[in-house]
This record gives sequence, structure tokens and C-alpha cells, in this order.
Amino acid sequence: MSNRSMKLLKQGREILLPEITKPPSKPKSSLRQGLLMVCMLALCAAYVLGSSPSTIAVVAGKRELPVYSVERADKVISISFDASWGADKTIPILDILDKYDVKTTFFLVGGWVDKYPEMLKEIVARGHEIGNHSDTHPHMSQLSEDSIRKELHNMSDKVEKLTGVRPTLFRPPYGDYNNRVVTVSRAEGYECVQWSIDSLDWKDRGTADIIKQCTYRVEPGDIVLFHNDSNDIVNALPTVIQHYQQLGYTIIPVSQILLNGEYTIDVQGKQHPKATD
Repeated sequence: MSNRSMKLLKQGREILLPEITKPPSKPKSSLRQGLLMVCMLALCAAYVLGSSPSTIAVVAGKRELPVYSVERADKVISISFDASWGADKTIPILDILDKYDVKTTFFLVGGWVDKYPEMLKEIVARGHEIGNHSDTHPHMSQLSEDSIRKELHNMSDKVEKLTGVRPTLFRPPYGDYNNRVVTVSRAEGYECVQWSIDSLDWKDRGTADIIKQCTYRVEPGDIVLFHNDSNDIVNALPTVIQHYQQLGYTIIPVSQILLNGEYTIDVQGKQHPKATD
């Protein structure tokens, strides 16, 4: 660091203070400038060292959040499946869901629907809900508003053409979103939904790990994320469902776990009923 500038560092954030120039020759002016600089340093340090990243984000502007979970007094939970690539485990998954009398939500990519239209029809025929997972599985936060709308419309058009039902839920691929993605999807009539329990099944760490990820803590209103083509999903799913049901939970589709009417979403993405006066 040069002797003409000073920096404060905190968690990778850097504030460059104005360079300290050689003061004029007047002693009183020099003293005033010195005191002013000390005050500036103290204020900057207090702000940077005392602020968390979330605080700074709030200062920068409100962040729009999807629904990660829901405040529910009754013991209900939702499990969901993202389908982007393969389909060979989809029928076994549907058979397991039938066995335990469970209805869920499948978030499908438009390209998957193109490749497996009969599988889409089978999912719907067995009473499950279809959610929009985009048309081409892009990083949605990198798209313009028009491109986001195109991704949403194209996928939903395909589902509606094949089933007569248009999705009302949207899950961004990779869990990637920003304010634009959330606000545009909601403006287009979708509720933007993430998850509060991640099975991490895509990491292929084995059946026991999926079960552990999904059962070590469960709360009413949780939304669980699975993938229809993960290697161990068929082995893990029965145990996970049994665990939830033994705890007294009813497993319902995502649209049914969401709140009706006005709501708020807290900083953790939990949906709450809007307080009434």
C-alpha cells in the first residue's frame, strides 16, 4: 500500500479512501484536515467492520426472493423432482409414489418434454403436478426480460399442448436467479419456487447420504428437492417417504403447500401470511 492512499479490507470488500495529500503550510488548516481524515477513517471502519454482507445488500436495494419454504401450522411437506436430462428412473419413481399414495411436483425442462412426451403424459396421468423448469435450462440471471419470458412461454406451451394444463410454478435452473428473474416470472403468472431441503442426490454420494440429507431435520412447510435421474434416488426415496409419514407428515404437491392470498417472504425465503390489522 502506498503512503498516498489507505485501504480498509473486510471479507473481500475494499474501500479506497481519498489519498492523503501534503497539507498546506498553515498549521491550523493542517490540524483540521488531520482531524477530518481521522473521522473519515473511523466512520469507514465502523461501517465495513460492523456490516454483514446481507446488511450491505439491503442497503444496496431490496432483493426479490423465491419461496423456499412456507409457514404452515399443519404437518404438510412437499417433495419435488427436477427433470432435465434422462428419464429411465422416472417410471420406478412414479411406482414408488403410487405405493405410498404420494402426489408431488415435477419441474420439467422443455427439452426434456420434447424428448419424452409420453413420460410427461404418464406423470400427469398419475396425478402429479408439472412445474416449469425453463425451456433450455440456461442460467436465467444472465438473460434479458424478453429471453426470460421466452424460456417460460416455450416450456409451458409444450406442456399445455400435450396435457391441456399450463404450469403455474417456476423453478430456475441451477437455483440461479436475480431480481429480474423473480419479478418477470411472477408477472407472467408463475410462483417462483426453490427448496428448503436439498437431497444433494446429484452428487452421487450414495443412498445413505440422500436419506441423511432429507431426514436430519424436517419442519412443516418444507420443500424437498430431488432429481429424477440421480443414481440412487430409487433406492433412497422409499425410506425418505416412510420417514416423513412416520413423523405424521402428509406429502402434497408444491402448489398446495403455498399460501393463498397476500403473503410476505422473509430473508430466508419463507412464505408467511400477510399480517392483518
